[in-house]
Amino acid sequence: MRIGLIGAGAVGQSVGMLLVASGWCSELFVASGSEASARGLVTDLEDLAQVAGSPMRVTVTTPQAMGVCDAIVLSPRSRFTNTARRDVRMAGLIANAPLIVHLARRLTDYAGVAVMVTNPVDVLARLFAERSGCQRVVGIGAATDTARYHLTLARHLGVPVGAVRGHVIGEHGDAAVICASTTTVHGEPVTVPIQQVRDELAARPRRISDGIGRTRLGPAGAVLDALVHGLGIADGTTEVSVRQETGVWLGMPVDYTDGTPTLRPPPLDDSETAQLETATKKLDTAYTRLTKEL
Repeated sequence: MRIGLIGAGAVGQSVGMLLVASGWCSELFVASGSEASARGLVTDLEDLAQVAGSPMRVTVTTPQAMGVCDAIVLSPRSRFTNTARRDVRMAGLIANAPLIVHLARRLTDYAGVAVMVTNPVDVLARLFAERSGCQRVVGIGAATDTARYHLTLARHLGVPVGAVRGHVIGEHGDAAVICASTTTVHGEPVTVPIQQVRDELAARPRRISDGIGRTRLGPAGAVLDALVHGLGIADGTTEVSVRQETGVWLGMPVDYTDGTPTLRPPPLDDSETAQLETATKKLDTAYTRLTKEL
């Protein structure tokens, strides 16, 4: 497997480290807006591969040379200061969108799997797909949200995390939908403290950013999860942002068999349905406004 990594920042570095350790990635191609950053990351990953005994080859390249890759991870980030306290991820839309359009033009009709990391991930996954013509675009975020949900609920109830089943879908952001009506613990329905969960889902990324500057390891794990399922390395269900019938990209559970996706939206009660409609309208409105400005 050959993977392209665009962006040598916090998440890109963590993805590279996980791929070195994965055992299934034979080549990693790295590109960045700064050639020095790309070369620095490649050198560091070469050292890691040598120490870990990994045969993976790491090379600096350009985005347009990544058409040979089985998958490309898109994690570039524009230089801007995000001071938002609400809709934090959406605040990067105007700054990051031109980067994604630039990459889409260089990867026209890319045939592999494209994994969008850059926020706001749902809108930018759609932007890349529509501007590049790539048919296999997914965004990460819902898997991280769902993992945080499981962890938060398990701690609240004092049960093992593995006992919790449930999803967070819709936007990777403030309009995320907690699927409380279908959440179970040990296979049984449970009362979910919605506001407490929402507060913790919002607090966790802020806590990470305040402590170490930026979230990196959780998103990198979600990228690896999306890659192993999207490339057919493992079968199973994961949450990714994918195109809905409305044309909007939303986080949803997706079943993968040999790399072929099947959308598995969970049953929703009336409140959750209304929330999902709100998220859909919000993301579609943001995309429509964006395309008028690009």
